[in-house]
Amino acid sequence: MNTFAVNPANGSAVLTGYTHDLSDEMPNARIRPAVLIFPGGGYRICSDREAEPVALAYLAEGYNAFVLRYSVGPEEPLLKSFSDANAAVLYLHKHAEELNIDKNKIVLAGFSAGGHLAAWVSVCGKQKPAAVILGYPVITAEAKRKTGKDFPEICGRVDGETPPTFIFSTRNDPVVPITHSLQYAAALEKANVAFELHIFGDGEHALSLAKTFTSAGKAKLVNADAALWFPLSVNWLKRLLGDFEAV
Repeated sequence: MNTFAVNPANGSAVLTGYTHDLSDEMPNARIRPAVLIFPGGGYRICSDREAEPVALAYLAEGYNAFVLRYSVGPEEPLLKSFSDANAAVLYLHKHAEELNIDKNKIVLAGFSAGGHLAAWVSVCGKQKPAAVILGYPVITAEAKRKTGKDFPEICGRVDGETPPTFIFSTRNDPVVPITHSLQYAAALEKANVAFELHIFGDGEHALSLAKTFTSAGKAKLVNADAALWFPLSVNWLKRLLGDFEAV
């Protein structure tokens, strides 16, 4: 595995890459799909729990993975975070050959506020991704009450050019109500955009992989049912983008 960190835009944003070594024993995997992860954190922080652990999980499934720690904090406008995210997507496109990724198979994965950012880029970005994975995403502008920031409304910007989207959340999420996910799914359906929606019956907010090692030692963040979102997302990506060739 190779790792690197670059600043894809002017400012403090950091893009960290986790890429597979090339191997003559795996000629069918020289060029790989990419997953670009936007951690959550209410645009105040970028959560470690939703960063490297998620990247390494996708790496283990054969993807080259990237984490963007975008601009956050009370003084940073959301447009700066959006600019960072756009720059990261454009960086992957520009450097696709040297990163051994297929620029037509770049996927965004965002969690909570990072889910808002991923959805925002998917409907308004300079370069649209091939697909989007949203974990318990913030979607509606009502989030301003909790963050103090003006969240742009996303649902009204969904159109036929919006990428296929995978969404998961839990029915009793105490921080971001499932109405966010449901409203976004409804907008995707109205625009005839392919999507998959999973609402698990029980679970806290910010589950990440819902495993013990991503739980910060909190039992409520371990959830065997909700942890199924990850293999479900991998299966969805394979159906959508295809798998590595094997004959």
